[in-house]
Amino acid sequence: MTQTTDTPADGAEYEVDYPELALYIDGAWSQGAAGRTEPVIEPATGRELGRVPLVEPADLDRALAAAERGFRVWRDTPVEQRSAVLRKAAALIRSRAEEIGRVMTAEEGKPLRESVGEAQRAAALLEFNVEEGRRAHGRIIPSGPDETLSVVRVPVGPVAAFVPWNFPAGGPMRKIAAALSAGCSIIIKPSEETPGTSVLMTRCFEEAGLPAGVLNLVFGVPAEVSEHLIPSPTVRFVAFTGSIPVGKHLAQLAGSVMKPTGMELGGHAPVIVCEDADPVAAAQACARGKFANAGQVCTSPSRFYVHDSLYDRFVEAFVEASKAVKVGNGLAPGVAMGPMANERRRDGVHALVVDAEKRGARVLTGGQVPDGPGLFYPPTVLVDVPEDARILSEEPFGPVAPVLRFHDLDEAMERANGLPFGLAAYGFTHRADTANALVRGFEAGILSINHTGGSVPQAPSGGFKESGHGREGGAEGLEGYLVTKRVSHKMAI
Repeated sequence: MTQTTDTPADGAEYEVDYPELALYIDGAWSQGAAGRTEPVIEPATGRELGRVPLVEPADLDRALAAAERGFRVWRDTPVEQRSAVLRKAAALIRSRAEEIGRVMTAEEGKPLRESVGEAQRAAALLEFNVEEGRRAHGRIIPSGPDETLSVVRVPVGPVAAFVPWNFPAGGPMRKIAAALSAGCSIIIKPSEETPGTSVLMTRCFEEAGLPAGVLNLVFGVPAEVSEHLIPSPTVRFVAFTGSIPVGKHLAQLAGSVMKPTGMELGGHAPVIVCEDADPVAAAQACARGKFANAGQVCTSPSRFYVHDSLYDRFVEAFVEASKAVKVGNGLAPGVAMGPMANERRRDGVHALVVDAEKRGARVLTGGQVPDGPGLFYPPTVLVDVPEDARILSEEPFGPVAPVLRFHDLDEAMERANGLPFGLAAYGFTHRADTANALVRGFEAGILSINHTGGSVPQAPSGGFKESGHGREGGAEGLEGYLVTKRVSHKMAI
Protein backbone atom coordinates (compact mmCIF):
# COMPACT_ATOMS: atom_id res chain seq x y z
CA MET A 1 0.00 0.00 0.00
CA THR A 2 1.11 3.61 -0.49
CA GLN A 3 1.05 5.92 2.50
CA THR A 4 1.50 9.69 2.19
CA THR A 5 3.10 11.51 5.08
CA ASP A 6 3.35 15.18 5.90
CA THR A 7 6.28 16.94 7.46
CA PRO A 8 4.94 19.29 10.14
CA ALA A 9 7.62 21.86 9.34
CA ASP A 10 6.93 22.36 5.65
CA GLY A 11 3.82 20.37 4.69
CA ALA A 12 5.66 18.43 1.97
CA GLU A 13 4.42 14.95 1.16
CA TYR A 14 6.54 11.80 1.16
CA GLU A 15 5.35 8.47 -0.17
CA VAL A 16 6.28 5.13 1.38
CA ASP A 17 5.52 1.80 -0.24
CA TYR A 18 4.60 0.06 3.00
CA PRO A 19 4.66 -3.74 2.70
CA GLU A 20 1.78 -6.09 3.30
CA LEU A 21 2.34 -7.48 6.79
CA ALA A 22 2.28 -11.22 7.44
CA LEU A 23 3.78 -13.99 9.53
CA TYR A 24 6.49 -16.11 7.94
CA ILE A 25 6.32 -19.71 9.17
CA ASP A 26 7.84 -22.79 7.54
CA GLY A 27 8.71 -20.89 4.38
CA ALA A 28 5.21 -19.47 3.80
CA TRP A 29 3.49 -16.14 4.50
CA SER A 30 0.21 -16.19 6.40
CA GLN A 31 -2.07 -14.28 8.73
CA GLY A 32 -2.76 -15.31 12.32
CA ALA A 33 -5.11 -18.25 12.84
CA ALA A 34 -7.79 -16.11 14.53
CA GLY A 35 -7.38 -13.04 12.33
CA ARG A 36 -6.35 -10.73 15.17
CA THR A 37 -4.44 -7.60 14.12
CA GLU A 38 -3.06 -4.37 15.58
CA PRO A 39 -2.55 -1.05 13.79
CA VAL A 40 0.93 0.17 12.91
CA ILE A 41 1.03 3.92 13.52
CA GLU A 42 3.36 6.38 11.83
CA PRO A 43 4.82 8.44 14.72
CA ALA A 44 5.46 11.53 12.58
CA THR A 45 1.79 11.90 11.61
CA GLY A 46 -0.34 9.56 13.70
CA ARG A 47 -1.63 7.82 10.58
CA GLU A 48 -2.16 4.09 10.26
CA LEU A 49 0.42 2.46 7.98
CA GLY A 50 -1.01 -1.05 8.08
CA ARG A 51 -2.18 -3.78 10.40
CA VAL A 52 0.13 -6.41 11.83
CA PRO A 53 -1.22 -9.96 12.32
CA LEU A 54 -0.97 -11.52 15.77
CA VAL A 55 -0.14 -15.17 16.31
CA GLU A 56 -2.28 -17.70 18.15
CA PRO A 57 -0.99 -20.79 20.00
CA ALA A 58 -1.62 -22.87 16.89
CA ASP A 59 0.61 -20.56 14.84
CA LEU A 60 3.38 -20.81 17.42
CA ASP A 61 3.11 -24.60 17.42
CA ARG A 62 3.54 -24.53 13.64
CA ALA A 63 6.60 -22.30 14.05
CA LEU A 64 8.11 -24.63 16.65
CA ALA A 65 7.60 -27.68 14.45
CA ALA A 66 9.05 -25.79 11.46
CA ALA A 67 12.07 -24.62 13.47
CA GLU A 68 12.77 -28.17 14.60
CA ARG A 69 12.66 -29.50 11.03
CA GLY A 70 14.54 -26.48 9.69
CA PHE A 71 17.29 -26.94 12.27
CA ARG A 72 18.00 -30.50 11.18
CA VAL A 73 18.23 -29.39 7.55
CA TRP A 74 20.34 -26.30 8.21
CA ARG A 75 22.67 -27.98 10.72
CA ASP A 76 23.52 -30.66 8.17
CA THR A 77 23.93 -28.25 5.26
CA PRO A 78 27.64 -27.86 4.41
CA VAL A 79 29.00 -24.59 5.72
CA GLU A 80 29.94 -23.44 2.21
CA GLN A 81 26.32 -23.76 1.09
CA ARG A 82 25.02 -22.05 4.21
CA SER A 83 27.47 -19.21 3.72
CA ALA A 84 26.46 -18.74 0.08
CA VAL A 85 22.78 -18.39 1.01
CA LEU A 86 23.49 -15.91 3.81
CA ARG A 87 25.87 -13.84 1.70
CA LYS A 88 23.17 -13.61 -0.99
CA ALA A 89 20.66 -12.44 1.64
CA ALA A 90 23.12 -9.80 2.82
CA ALA A 91 23.63 -8.59 -0.75
CA LEU A 92 19.87 -8.30 -1.24
CA ILE A 93 19.48 -6.30 1.98
CA ARG A 94 22.32 -4.01 0.95
CA SER A 95 20.81 -3.46 -2.51
CA ARG A 96 17.43 -2.62 -0.95
CA ALA A 97 18.75 -0.43 1.86
CA GLU A 98 16.93 2.65 0.55
CA GLU A 99 13.57 0.84 0.38
CA ILE A 100 14.06 -0.75 3.80
CA GLY A 101 15.20 2.58 5.22
CA ARG A 102 12.11 4.44 4.03
CA VAL A 103 9.81 1.88 5.63
CA MET A 104 11.88 1.99 8.81
CA THR A 105 11.63 5.77 9.00
CA ALA A 106 7.88 5.69 8.43
CA GLU A 107 7.20 3.20 11.21
CA GLU A 108 9.89 4.14 13.77
CA GLY A 109 10.59 7.80 13.04
CA LYS A 110 14.36 8.11 12.77
CA PRO A 111 15.79 10.23 9.93
CA LEU A 112 16.12 8.48 6.59
CA ARG A 113 19.91 8.79 6.62
CA GLU A 114 20.05 6.86 9.91
CA SER A 115 17.58 4.25 8.65
CA VAL A 116 19.42 3.56 5.39
CA GLY A 117 22.68 3.34 7.32
CA GLU A 118 21.11 0.89 9.74
CA ALA A 119 19.97 -1.36 6.89
CA GLN A 120 23.48 -1.30 5.42
CA ARG A 121 24.99 -2.11 8.82
CA ALA A 122 22.55 -5.00 9.17
CA ALA A 123 23.93 -6.43 5.93
CA ALA A 124 27.49 -5.91 7.16
CA LEU A 125 26.64 -7.65 10.44
CA LEU A 126 25.31 -10.65 8.55
CA GLU A 127 28.40 -10.78 6.35
CA PHE A 128 30.70 -10.66 9.39
CA ASN A 129 28.80 -13.41 11.20
CA VAL A 130 28.88 -15.61 8.13
CA GLU A 131 32.67 -15.53 8.23
CA GLU A 132 32.71 -16.19 11.98
CA GLY A 133 30.48 -19.20 11.38
CA ARG A 134 33.05 -20.57 8.95
CA ARG A 135 35.64 -20.33 11.73
CA ALA A 136 33.54 -21.87 14.51
CA HIS A 137 35.83 -24.85 14.69
CA GLY A 138 37.21 -26.79 17.65
CA ARG A 139 40.70 -28.02 18.44
CA ILE A 140 42.84 -31.09 19.04
CA ILE A 141 44.31 -31.40 22.54
CA PRO A 142 47.65 -33.20 22.96
CA SER A 143 47.16 -36.58 24.63
CA GLY A 144 48.53 -40.14 24.62
CA PRO A 145 49.45 -42.06 21.46
CA ASP A 146 46.34 -44.25 21.68
CA GLU A 147 43.85 -41.42 22.23
CA THR A 148 42.60 -38.44 20.28
CA LEU A 149 41.22 -35.72 22.55
CA SER A 150 39.27 -33.01 20.76
CA VAL A 151 36.84 -30.15 21.24
CA VAL A 152 33.92 -29.88 18.83
CA ARG A 153 31.53 -26.92 18.61
CA VAL A 154 28.03 -27.56 17.30
CA PRO A 155 24.93 -25.39 16.93
CA VAL A 156 22.80 -25.30 20.08
CA GLY A 157 19.49 -25.83 18.27
CA PRO A 158 16.35 -23.80 17.57
CA VAL A 159 16.45 -20.27 19.02
CA ALA A 160 13.63 -18.07 20.31
CA ALA A 161 14.49 -14.37 19.99
CA PHE A 162 12.71 -11.19 21.05
CA VAL A 163 13.71 -7.65 20.04
CA PRO A 164 12.29 -4.13 20.57
CA TRP A 165 11.30 -1.36 18.16
CA ASN A 166 14.19 1.11 18.33
CA PHE A 167 16.42 -0.60 15.72
CA PRO A 168 13.98 -2.37 13.38
CA ALA A 169 16.76 -3.75 11.13
CA GLY A 170 19.79 -3.97 13.39
CA GLY A 171 17.98 -5.47 16.38
CA PRO A 172 16.54 -8.52 14.61
CA MET A 173 19.68 -9.00 12.52
CA ARG A 174 21.87 -9.35 15.60
CA LYS A 175 19.90 -12.47 16.55
CA ILE A 176 19.24 -13.79 13.04
CA ALA A 177 22.82 -13.41 11.81
CA ALA A 178 24.36 -15.14 14.81
CA ALA A 179 21.83 -17.97 14.90
CA LEU A 180 21.91 -18.78 11.20
CA SER A 181 25.68 -18.41 10.91
CA ALA A 182 26.13 -20.87 13.78
CA GLY A 183 23.84 -23.39 12.07
CA CYS A 184 20.74 -22.84 14.22
CA SER A 185 17.16 -22.18 13.20
CA ILE A 186 15.29 -19.27 14.76
CA ILE A 187 11.82 -18.04 15.67
CA ILE A 188 12.04 -14.28 16.05
CA LYS A 189 9.43 -11.87 17.37
CA PRO A 190 10.28 -8.28 16.48
CA SER A 191 8.19 -5.39 17.77
CA GLU A 192 4.60 -5.11 16.55
CA GLU A 193 5.21 -1.35 16.26
CA THR A 194 7.88 -1.74 13.55
CA PRO A 195 7.02 -4.92 11.63
CA GLY A 196 7.49 -3.71 8.05
CA THR A 197 11.28 -3.60 8.27
CA SER A 198 11.45 -7.21 9.46
CA VAL A 199 9.09 -8.33 6.71
CA LEU A 200 11.30 -6.75 4.04
CA MET A 201 14.46 -8.33 5.47
CA THR A 202 12.79 -11.73 5.75
CA ARG A 203 11.88 -11.53 2.07
CA CYS A 204 15.59 -11.18 1.33
CA PHE A 205 16.36 -14.43 3.16
CA GLU A 206 13.48 -16.15 1.37
CA GLU A 207 14.67 -14.97 -2.05
CA ALA A 208 18.24 -16.00 -1.20
CA GLY A 209 17.09 -19.62 -0.91
CA LEU A 210 17.03 -20.14 2.86
CA PRO A 211 15.33 -23.50 3.51
CA ALA A 212 11.84 -23.51 4.97
CA GLY A 213 11.70 -23.45 8.76
CA VAL A 214 15.16 -22.02 9.31
CA LEU A 215 13.85 -18.47 9.82
CA ASN A 216 10.37 -17.98 11.25
CA LEU A 217 8.95 -14.47 11.77
CA VAL A 218 6.08 -13.98 14.20
CA PHE A 219 4.23 -11.06 15.78
CA GLY A 220 1.89 -11.19 18.73
CA VAL A 221 1.04 -10.22 22.27
CA PRO A 222 4.52 -10.34 23.87
CA ALA A 223 3.61 -12.31 27.00
CA GLU A 224 1.58 -14.83 24.99
CA VAL A 225 4.46 -15.47 22.62
CA SER A 226 7.26 -15.70 25.20
CA GLU A 227 5.28 -17.88 27.59
CA HIS A 228 4.52 -20.31 24.77
CA LEU A 229 7.93 -20.47 23.10
CA ILE A 230 10.39 -20.41 26.00
CA PRO A 231 9.10 -23.49 27.89
CA SER A 232 8.91 -25.56 24.69
CA PRO A 233 11.43 -28.42 24.55
CA THR A 234 12.11 -27.44 20.94
CA VAL A 235 13.73 -24.14 21.94
CA ARG A 236 17.34 -24.52 23.09
CA PHE A 237 18.45 -20.88 23.48
CA VAL A 238 16.63 -17.63 24.30
CA ALA A 239 17.97 -14.29 23.03
CA PHE A 240 16.47 -10.98 24.15
CA THR A 241 17.13 -7.27 23.80
CA GLY A 242 14.99 -4.88 25.81
CA SER A 243 14.21 -3.51 29.22
CA ILE A 244 15.66 -4.87 32.45
CA PRO A 245 12.28 -5.84 34.01
CA VAL A 246 11.21 -7.81 30.93
CA GLY A 247 14.66 -9.36 30.63
CA LYS A 248 14.50 -10.58 34.22
CA HIS A 249 11.07 -12.08 33.59
CA LEU A 250 12.20 -13.93 30.46
CA ALA A 251 15.37 -15.13 32.21
CA GLN A 252 13.21 -16.58 35.00
CA LEU A 253 11.03 -18.36 32.44
CA ALA A 254 14.14 -19.79 30.77
CA GLY A 255 15.80 -20.67 34.07
CA SER A 256 12.80 -22.68 35.20
CA VAL A 257 13.47 -25.09 32.30
CA MET A 258 17.27 -24.68 32.32
CA LYS A 259 17.48 -22.80 29.02
CA PRO A 260 20.60 -20.69 28.38
CA THR A 261 19.95 -17.05 27.55
CA GLY A 262 21.63 -14.03 26.01
CA MET A 263 20.39 -10.75 27.47
CA GLU A 264 21.20 -7.25 26.24
CA LEU A 265 19.25 -5.05 28.62
CA GLY A 266 18.91 -1.37 29.39
CA GLY A 267 21.49 1.06 30.68
CA HIS A 268 21.95 4.66 31.79
CA ALA A 269 25.27 5.51 30.17
CA PRO A 270 27.49 7.98 32.04
CA VAL A 271 29.81 10.43 30.30
CA ILE A 272 32.84 11.85 32.11
CA VAL A 273 34.41 14.96 30.57
CA CYS A 274 37.81 15.32 32.26
CA GLU A 275 39.53 18.63 33.01
CA ASP A 276 42.09 18.25 30.19
CA ALA A 277 39.45 17.66 27.48
CA ASP A 278 38.30 20.15 24.85
CA PRO A 279 34.86 21.16 26.21
CA VAL A 280 33.46 22.35 22.87
CA ALA A 281 34.54 19.27 20.91
CA ALA A 282 33.28 17.02 23.71
CA ALA A 283 29.91 18.82 23.82
CA GLN A 284 29.46 18.51 20.06
CA ALA A 285 30.31 14.79 20.13
CA CYS A 286 27.96 14.25 23.08
CA ALA A 287 25.12 16.04 21.31
CA ARG A 288 25.57 13.85 18.22
CA GLY A 289 25.42 10.73 20.35
CA LYS A 290 22.58 11.93 22.55
CA PHE A 291 20.15 12.89 19.81
CA ALA A 292 20.77 9.97 17.43
CA ASN A 293 17.45 8.13 17.06
CA ALA A 294 15.94 10.75 19.40
CA GLY A 295 17.91 9.23 22.28
CA GLN A 296 16.02 5.95 21.93
CA VAL A 297 19.18 3.85 22.15
CA CYS A 298 20.14 1.60 25.05
CA THR A 299 23.74 2.83 24.79
CA SER A 300 22.78 6.51 24.43
CA PRO A 301 24.89 8.85 26.62
CA SER A 302 22.45 9.92 29.31
CA ARG A 303 24.29 11.35 32.38
CA PHE A 304 26.93 13.99 31.67
CA TYR A 305 29.54 14.59 34.39
CA VAL A 306 31.71 17.59 33.47
CA HIS A 307 34.71 18.91 35.39
CA ASP A 308 34.10 22.23 37.15
CA SER A 309 36.71 24.05 35.10
CA LEU A 310 34.99 23.12 31.81
CA TYR A 311 31.38 23.11 32.90
CA ASP A 312 30.21 26.51 31.65
CA ARG A 313 31.86 26.19 28.23
CA PHE A 314 30.59 22.62 27.82
CA VAL A 315 27.02 23.59 28.70
CA GLU A 316 27.08 26.57 26.35
CA ALA A 317 28.33 24.44 23.45
CA PHE A 318 25.92 21.61 24.26
CA VAL A 319 22.92 23.96 24.28
CA GLU A 320 24.06 25.52 21.02
CA ALA A 321 24.39 22.10 19.39
CA SER A 322 21.00 21.04 20.76
CA LYS A 323 19.24 24.09 19.36
CA ALA A 324 20.81 23.45 15.95
CA VAL A 325 19.20 20.00 15.63
CA LYS A 326 16.47 20.10 12.99
CA VAL A 327 13.48 18.11 14.24
CA GLY A 328 10.78 16.83 11.90
CA ASN A 329 9.51 13.98 9.78
CA GLY A 330 12.47 11.69 9.19
CA LEU A 331 11.65 11.51 5.47
CA ALA A 332 12.17 15.27 5.05
CA PRO A 333 15.55 16.49 3.75
CA GLY A 334 17.89 17.85 6.38
CA VAL A 335 16.03 16.47 9.38
CA ALA A 336 18.47 15.36 12.07
CA MET A 337 16.00 14.01 14.64
CA GLY A 338 12.59 12.49 14.09
CA PRO A 339 9.69 11.91 16.48
CA MET A 340 9.60 9.60 19.46
CA ALA A 341 8.51 6.15 18.33
CA ASN A 342 5.35 5.97 20.43
CA GLU A 343 3.21 8.02 22.80
CA ARG A 344 4.21 6.15 25.97
CA ARG A 345 7.86 6.92 25.27
CA ARG A 346 7.24 10.65 24.82
CA ASP A 347 5.05 10.74 27.95
CA GLY A 348 7.76 8.95 29.92
CA VAL A 349 10.48 11.35 28.82
CA HIS A 350 8.41 14.43 29.58
CA ALA A 351 7.50 13.06 33.02
CA LEU A 352 11.20 12.83 33.87
CA VAL A 353 11.75 16.45 32.80
CA VAL A 354 8.77 17.66 34.86
CA ASP A 355 10.01 15.72 37.88
CA ALA A 356 13.50 17.23 37.59
CA GLU A 357 12.06 20.75 37.32
CA LYS A 358 9.91 20.23 40.39
CA ARG A 359 13.03 19.23 42.32
CA GLY A 360 14.95 22.36 41.27
CA ALA A 361 16.51 21.59 37.89
CA ARG A 362 16.59 24.26 35.18
CA VAL A 363 15.70 23.62 31.54
CA LEU A 364 18.06 25.52 29.26
CA THR A 365 16.43 24.41 26.02
CA GLY A 366 13.51 22.17 25.09
CA GLY A 367 11.44 20.52 27.78
CA GLN A 368 8.00 21.16 26.28
CA VAL A 369 5.69 18.93 24.24
CA PRO A 370 5.14 20.81 20.96
CA ASP A 371 1.73 21.51 19.49
CA GLY A 372 0.59 19.79 16.31
CA PRO A 373 0.57 16.25 14.95
CA GLY A 374 3.29 13.72 15.52
CA LEU A 375 5.12 12.45 18.60
CA PHE A 376 7.87 15.06 18.55
CA TYR A 377 9.92 16.13 21.56
CA PRO A 378 12.71 18.71 21.33
CA PRO A 379 16.35 18.19 22.31
CA THR A 380 16.39 19.12 26.00
CA VAL A 381 19.26 20.14 28.29
CA LEU A 382 18.92 20.20 32.10
CA VAL A 383 21.29 21.75 34.65
CA ASP A 384 21.24 22.04 38.45
CA VAL A 385 19.72 18.56 38.56
CA PRO A 386 19.49 17.26 42.17
CA GLU A 387 20.65 13.73 42.92
CA ASP A 388 17.14 12.63 43.88
CA ALA A 389 15.70 13.51 40.46
CA ARG A 390 14.32 10.41 38.76
CA ILE A 391 16.22 11.14 35.56
CA LEU A 392 19.52 10.36 37.31
CA SER A 393 18.39 6.86 38.28
CA GLU A 394 15.90 5.93 35.51
CA GLU A 395 16.98 5.44 31.91
CA PRO A 396 15.42 8.37 29.99
CA PHE A 397 15.50 6.68 26.56
CA GLY A 398 14.84 10.01 24.90
CA PRO A 399 16.43 13.32 23.83
CA VAL A 400 17.10 14.67 27.33
CA ALA A 401 20.56 15.47 28.71
CA PRO A 402 21.18 16.23 32.42
CA VAL A 403 24.57 17.94 32.82
CA LEU A 404 26.27 17.77 36.22
CA ARG A 405 29.51 19.08 37.76
CA PHE A 406 32.30 17.07 39.36
CA HIS A 407 35.48 18.01 41.21
CA ASP A 408 37.77 15.01 40.89
CA LEU A 409 37.83 11.85 38.82
CA ASP A 410 37.31 9.42 41.71
CA GLU A 411 34.14 11.28 42.65
CA ALA A 412 32.88 11.20 39.07
CA MET A 413 33.65 7.51 38.70
CA GLU A 414 31.81 6.67 41.90
CA ARG A 415 28.73 8.52 40.69
CA ALA A 416 29.00 6.99 37.22
CA ASN A 417 29.11 3.46 38.67
CA GLY A 418 26.48 4.15 41.33
CA LEU A 419 23.56 2.56 39.46
CA PRO A 420 22.87 -1.17 39.02
CA PHE A 421 23.25 -0.77 35.23
CA GLY A 422 26.43 -1.12 33.21
CA LEU A 423 25.90 -1.26 29.46
CA ALA A 424 27.84 1.68 27.97
CA ALA A 425 30.07 4.49 29.27
CA TYR A 426 31.96 7.37 27.68
CA GLY A 427 34.96 9.48 28.58
CA PHE A 428 36.75 12.50 27.15
CA THR A 429 40.40 13.19 27.90
CA HIS A 430 43.68 14.00 26.14
CA ARG A 431 45.82 12.08 28.63
CA ALA A 432 46.69 8.42 28.13
CA ASP A 433 46.87 7.73 31.86
CA THR A 434 43.45 9.27 32.44
CA ALA A 435 42.01 7.26 29.56
CA ASN A 436 43.42 4.10 31.12
CA ALA A 437 41.88 5.06 34.47
CA LEU A 438 38.50 5.48 32.79
CA VAL A 439 38.77 2.11 31.03
CA ARG A 440 39.76 0.37 34.26
CA GLY A 441 37.18 2.16 36.37
CA PHE A 442 34.00 2.13 34.31
CA GLU A 443 31.67 -0.76 35.19
CA ALA A 444 30.30 -1.17 31.68
CA GLY A 445 30.76 -3.53 28.79
CA ILE A 446 30.89 -0.96 25.96
CA LEU A 447 33.42 1.83 26.43
CA SER A 448 34.19 4.75 24.14
CA ILE A 449 36.94 7.31 24.73
CA ASN A 450 36.75 10.70 22.96
CA HIS A 451 33.69 9.76 20.90
CA THR A 452 30.15 8.42 21.28
CA GLY A 453 30.07 5.99 18.36
CA GLY A 454 27.86 2.92 18.36
CA SER A 455 28.40 -0.82 18.09
CA VAL A 456 30.32 -2.40 15.21
CA PRO A 457 30.05 -5.95 13.81
CA GLN A 458 33.67 -6.87 14.45
CA ALA A 459 33.68 -6.17 18.20
CA PRO A 460 31.54 -7.55 21.04
CA SER A 461 28.81 -5.58 22.79
CA GLY A 462 27.11 -6.40 26.08
CA GLY A 463 26.63 -5.31 29.65
CA PHE A 464 27.74 -5.55 33.27
CA LYS A 465 25.50 -6.03 36.29
CA GLU A 466 21.77 -5.72 35.53
CA SER A 467 22.43 -4.68 31.95
CA GLY A 468 22.58 -8.31 30.93
CA HIS A 469 24.97 -11.11 30.01
CA GLY A 470 26.39 -12.58 26.84
CA ARG A 471 27.89 -10.67 23.94
CA GLU A 472 26.76 -9.78 20.43
CA GLY A 473 29.19 -9.04 17.62
CA GLY A 474 32.83 -9.95 17.24
CA ALA A 475 34.20 -13.46 17.61
CA GLU A 476 32.27 -13.70 20.88
CA GLY A 477 28.90 -13.15 19.21
CA LEU A 478 28.34 -16.79 18.25
CA GLU A 479 29.17 -18.22 21.67
CA GLY A 480 25.60 -18.53 22.95
CA TYR A 481 24.49 -20.24 19.76
CA LEU A 482 27.11 -22.99 19.99
CA VAL A 483 27.58 -25.93 22.35
CA THR A 484 31.04 -27.27 23.12
CA LYS A 485 31.55 -31.04 23.10
CA ARG A 486 34.62 -32.71 24.51
CA VAL A 487 35.43 -35.90 22.58
CA SER A 488 37.88 -38.55 23.79
CA HIS A 489 38.54 -41.15 21.09
CA LYS A 490 40.68 -44.17 21.97
CA MET A 491 41.93 -46.82 19.63
CA ALA A 492 39.61 -49.82 19.39
CA ILE A 493 40.39 -52.51 21.96
